Amino acid sequence: MNQSFTSLGIYSGLGFGLFLALLGAFVWRIDLINQRRKVRNKKFKSVFEELQDANFRSEQLNAELAREVEQRRLASTVFEAASEGIVILDPTYKMLTVNQAFSRISGYAVAELVGRRVDELACSRDARRHFPIIQASLAEHDSWLGELVETRKNGELYPQWLQLKVVRDDAAQVSHIVAFITDLSARRIVEARVRHLTHFDELTGLANRLLFKERLEEANQRVRQGTSRNLALLHIDLDRFKLLNDSLGPELADQVLQKIAERLTKALPEADTISRLSSDEFAVLFDAYGSLTSLARVATRLMGKLSRPIVVDGHELVVSASMGISLLPDGARDIAQLVSQANKAMQQAKHMGGGTFQFFSHSLQHSTLERLQLENQLRKAIRERKLSVFYQPKLCLKTGRLDAAEALVRWDHPELGSVSPSDFIALAEETGLIVLIGEFVLREACRQAAQWQQSGLAPIRVSVNLSGHQLRQGNLVSLVRQVLEDTGLAPQCLELEITESQLLENVDYVIATFQQLHELGVKLAIDDFGTGYSSLSYLKRFAVDYVKIDQTFIRGVGTCVEDDAITKAIIAMAHSLELKVVAEGVENEVQLAFLKEHQCDEVQGYLISSPTNAQAMADLLRAGVAIW
Repeated sequence: MNQSFTSLGIYSGLGFGLFLALLGAFVWRIDLINQRRKVRNKKFKSVFEELQDANFRSEQLNAELAREVEQRRLASTVFEAASEGIVILDPTYKMLTVNQAFSRISGYAVAELVGRRVDELACSRDARRHFPIIQASLAEHDSWLGELVETRKNGELYPQWLQLKVVRDDAAQVSHIVAFITDLSARRIVEARVRHLTHFDELTGLANRLLFKERLEEANQRVRQGTSRNLALLHIDLDRFKLLNDSLGPELADQVLQKIAERLTKALPEADTISRLSSDEFAVLFDAYGSLTSLARVATRLMGKLSRPIVVDGHELVVSASMGISLLPDGARDIAQLVSQANKAMQQAKHMGGGTFQFFSHSLQHSTLERLQLENQLRKAIRERKLSVFYQPKLCLKTGRLDAAEALVRWDHPELGSVSPSDFIALAEETGLIVLIGEFVLREACRQAAQWQQSGLAPIRVSVNLSGHQLRQGNLVSLVRQVLEDTGLAPQCLELEITESQLLENVDYVIATFQQLHELGVKLAIDDFGTGYSSLSYLKRFAVDYVKIDQTFIRGVGTCVEDDAITKAIIAMAHSLELKVVAEGVENEVQLAFLKEHQCDEVQGYLISSPTNAQAMADLLRAGVAIW
């Protein structure tokens, strides 16, 4: 039994050993399989990574290809859309491709250009002369740029800016030549336009101030170098052009200036330069004038041509001019003095009434300085209230009593004494000081008239002269209203006078202004009637109350048949329009009797009384004695 157990143990041990051996073999097999699987997985991973890398490289290549395609497409678009011409040539100057811009510039179709050498096309003499130079520059520097005069297909010459660039391959051999071509025609037109605008007046086509200054300097140099003997400068200023501009408007005024420029050009073919200096100022330069006599003839001829009527948009206008003439070296020492003297002479011509010319002289210079000093002194007198108001009474012929007075400004200069109104009123008009003087007289006259009433005197009508400047200010109605309120004077005690010639400066505006003043209650009068240019038909359009006959007609009444007839006609016409008539400048009994006989309403003049101060005027009013 023990042997049996022993045999069983042996067999059990063998079986267990066999089991272990089989188990070991199985584990080894499993491990072998795992090892092989690891090797295979590693190979698969390596292959997968290689595939991924290949795919990435493929995507990169595709992206680069797409970019290259896009860049080529963009380059092609730019090539065709470029505003300048582009031509690609081979080393023999055969055109491989051209863009549409060069086709337009040259006039050739693209098909006519591709495959042809550039020297087979029609080219200008200038381009042919430059061709060897261009070839040498490309060989030495790989580039050339410059301006040529080239020929289009139709034979037209045009300015061209050409830029050439050599392209070399890896072996440093010339593979292509790229040409960039710009048509300079439009640029040249713009540059010419700019040059013209820089030196010429756009409206008239005359030389402008800049070009005139250059020509003047050049002429002066010729005089200094002895190649020219002398210079003459004419400074021309149109008379009352601002009034014309305000009345017609800027467009029609510009047409007038253009016609004036045409007349200057046609009338002065011998002039070296004709220039427009400003709105209505012109200058004419004569290089080496003949003599003073010849200059005077030229100026006289020019004045005649300028004063001829100009028709603009159905308006017939007469435009006069004032002209000043200065000479170098006979009068002026340098250019600045020449210009200054011509301007002073022109101003003197204006002082003389315009429509004439003046040569500069040293006595004229002295007169100009005196006038400048007088202007400064007048400004000071206005500022320091050194002006005064005198009053000239008006006699009512129906009652024989003094019922009105005209306010007149006076200037008592501390050194010059009493300055004549004819001297400083014209100066005030030219400088614009008349506006300040006019307001002063208006305020003082209204204040004084109110004061006379407050002192117990019977109310009288005080008349104040208006200037064209005051009318154009645009605030006349509000100023009159304010002055009446400030002084307490009744509106019907104020009369405003305007000269007949001023009525036409701006008819519609004057009518509207007069209507407002009339509604305010202020009396209105037309002064110097019969001396202006207005038609009698205008008279009924203005809301006026009085017509003043100018003293030039009154001077001859009773002794001159023509003056008698004119005066009677004015009185009859005014009365038919229900206007009252005032005669000024009455100096003798004959005139007075004639005016009374023909039913003139009021008179004023030295026969009645000379202008007097406020106190003397009050004494006359206080006396209250009728003339008859």
